Amino acid sequence: MKKRRAKRVVWVFAVSFALMNAVAFFHAYTFTHFSGSQSARTQDPGTLTAGQKIRALAFGVSNPRPQTKTLPACDYQTVRIKGKHEIECWSITAANPKGTVILFHGFSDEKSSLLDRSVVLRGLGYNTLLADFMGSGGSGGNRTTVGFREAGQVKACFDYVTGSGEGNVYLFGTSMGAAAIMKAISDYAISPEGVILECPFGTMYQAVRARFRMMRVPAFPMAGLLTFWGGAQNGFWAFAHNPADYAKKIDCPALLLYGAKDEKVSRAEIDAIYNNLPGRKKLAVYPEAGHGNHLTASREEWARDIRQLLSTALEE
Repeated sequence: MKKRRAKRVVWVFAVSFALMNAVAFFHAYTFTHFSGSQSARTQDPGTLTAGQKIRALAFGVSNPRPQTKTLPACDYQTVRIKGKHEIECWSITAANPKGTVILFHGFSDEKSSLLDRSVVLRGLGYNTLLADFMGSGGSGGNRTTVGFREAGQVKACFDYVTGSGEGNVYLFGTSMGAAAIMKAISDYAISPEGVILECPFGTMYQAVRARFRMMRVPAFPMAGLLTFWGGAQNGFWAFAHNPADYAKKIDCPALLLYGAKDEKVSRAEIDAIYNNLPGRKKLAVYPEAGHGNHLTASREEWARDIRQLLSTALEE
């Protein structure tokens, strides 16, 4: 009787584990591979109703390919940078430019989401290059690796700008874009004059756990399985995709931006990144901002902090 019961327990465990892996495999694929459908994108987990949460858990997220929402209101030039996936960018020039800021968007977004930042930066006297990561906007591909392989695209954009003779180059990234910048500096030793990192996650695993936390459902063990399969499907070990570790190699001036109401990235993650930055640095926390575009909630403070970085007037 005991042997039969033990076999039954083992069988139930094995079947349950297999089912959890199957669900995680499917969810990881829909999260990292954009669909061609025009169906509505699944909203942020914290805004879903109970029924929508059940549907998302059962059938995965709806993740259509990010399409360009609007065009620049000023003159611009479309730039295409060759590579495994052609990267489409917008080049916007300023009068008597002091340098160039390259801007990178977040997950499931595209370069037009950066236009408001470009306006401020152009007003400060800087050219801007707004880039679409692979799978987004006008760039090639149909997937995202949440900043891992996008780091190579950061390097390609940096090389393009420096190759044109520009010597004063800054990098701006929001969320996934910030993570990609940090990995690019860590892996490829590119050397911008400074970086502006808006709400980067501390580790890939923490980023996945946050989605479960926002849905008010337990993260264990599915967050670990999703992290594993998301990396495996895209050819990398996702548990080592950790911007908090990449920060240790960023010795240029760094401005780290955080919204106190951010539900996707914890203050502990931001503090870990900040503490690991070895060079001149500043942490700016905006009390009314959440995750993403801090310019919307704190325009004057955001512009002031950006101006300070660009003038290299950061505190030690």
